[in-house]
Amino acid sequence: MNFQFLVEKLESSGEFQDFIKNNKDAYLCSGFFIFDYESNFENNKYSLDFYVPSNNKIISFELEKEVKIIPLDNYDEEIPKKIDINLDFDFENIKDNLLNEIEIRGIKNKVQKMLFSLQTKDNENFILGTIFVSNLGLIKISLKLKKDKIEIIEFEKKSFFDMLKFDKKSKN
Repeated sequence: MNFQFLVEKLESSGEFQDFIKNNKDAYLCSGFFIFDYESNFENNKYSLDFYVPSNNKIISFELEKEVKIIPLDNYDEEIPKKIDINLDFDFENIKDNLLNEIEIRGIKNKVQKMLFSLQTKDNENFILGTIFVSNLGLIKISLKLKKDKIEIIEFEKKSFFDMLKFDKKSKN
């Protein structure tokens, strides 16, 4: 699935058109995407979040079957950064590259879910992700989105045992 497919679905919806008409200063500030391997992708979730500077609100649009508007609480004092809504990347390529990287690193366990968050920092677009792997734990990833490619900049394997050790250290 291409990111622009989701943007087009959103922009063609009456809900979004009404929202933009009433919030002309709104801009894309994040996206959240879940790819559920366990359900054979039937429970995938996609949302795009828009910040409205005039009222300091974040509105999320869920895009699974029909477009749903979900107001979000903004607990952060920092103003969300703008993300270029014209980004062009394909989730299938990202998933394939990550599955290839998992294989290269010798991880044989089954991928259960991939969670991705689209964000921007220092005027660069990133996808931060967590990959849940059966009987292993999780893999933390960071991807930098460039015009012509996606670059893996972090790939860290964490077992549930590692997380328990970390939790014990923080209690002492």
